[in-house]
Parts: sequence; C-alpha cells; structure tokens
Amino acid sequence: MMQPVKWSTPTSVALVQLVERAPADQLTLGWLIDHLEKRSYGFLLLILSLLGLVPGISSIIGFVIAIPAAELMLGRETPSLPQFLARRSLSTPKFAASIHRLVPVFRAMEMIVRPRFHLPFRVTNEIVGLLVFLLAITLFAPFPFNIIPTLVIMLISFSYLQEDGVFLCISFLAAILSLSFTHALLREAFRATGFLHHLWGQS
Repeated sequence: MMQPVKWSTPTSVALVQLVERAPADQLTLGWLIDHLEKRSYGFLLLILSLLGLVPGISSIIGFVIAIPAAELMLGRETPSLPQFLARRSLSTPKFAASIHRLVPVFRAMEMIVRPRFHLPFRVTNEIVGLLVFLLAITLFAPFPFNIIPTLVIMLISFSYLQEDGVFLCISFLAAILSLSFTHALLREAFRATGFLHHLWGQS
C-alpha cells in the first residue's frame, strides 16, 4: 500500500511525489484525498485550485472546493467529498502537466514563504475556510476572469501549508480584492441587463 504524502515534506516535492504515484491514465478526487495526510485541507485546496486551471472545469472545481472549505470553516478535522464527486475521474497527464508547470514557481516561493507569525489555529481555519468558500462560489459566475479567484485560492492554500502568517494576511487581502472585483462585475452585468431595476421595481 502506498504511503500518504508527508506533511513535513516541502509542498513542491510532495506535489511531484503525488504525480509519480498517480495512476497512469486517470485519477479520482477520492484517490487524491486517500493519499493525503490527516492535516490535508491546505494540500487538498491547493491541488483543487491547480485543477481549476485546467480549461473547461473551473465551475465544477468551484463546487468541489466549496465543500472542504465549508468543512474547514465549520471545524471538521478532515475533509471529505460526496461519493459522486470522489469517484469523478480526471486526466492524469493534464493534472501532471499543471503540476510540473507550477513546481518551479512553488520552489521559488518556498524560499520566502516559510513558517512565521503564527495566527491562532482555530481563527486561521475559520478565516481560510470562509474566504476560500466565498471565492469558490465566484467561480460559478460565467466570467473570463475566473483565473483570478483560482490563483488567490492557490495563494491562500500555499501560505496555509507553509504556516506563514505574513503571506496568509497578504492572501486574505487578495481574496477581499478578488471578491470586490467579482461583486463589481456582477453589479455591472445586472445593471446592463436591467435585472436590478426589475428585481427592485425601479425605473
């Protein structure tokens, strides 16, 4: 039986190890969860955000990300997924290609994103869960800018994994800016279609 990825392993190394252990053709979200350690929220959210960069599946990934984000926010110790999502298959070559493109970036980030300025564990979990949940919801919107909240989720997850309170605070600010941007886009879209006037009975 294959051993799960060790939490103490650098994130970039752990991602490469995960790709090396993956089935040749396809993998499932359930397989990913089974091969992560108990403290796997940050790692799972990071992997799901990486999958969100694969063209055509950002809306689906947004729904999937929202589930562990809500569980983290509510204080559950380990993430879980409904069976119909856990059995969903993904292309291993596409997943591996996304990982290998980003590993050099993660290696460079690991030189500056390191354990420091620890925030209270419970408060951190609640804030991370809430912001990632809200960002995941914005992925449902049919906008060409979904890569922005996806990248912010990736930054939050990486900072959470590295236990870097400084970068977590920076990523929280990025999340607020991303949510504000999406809110502004939605307001303009509704205003352009007259949806808000119809909804509120205004002329």
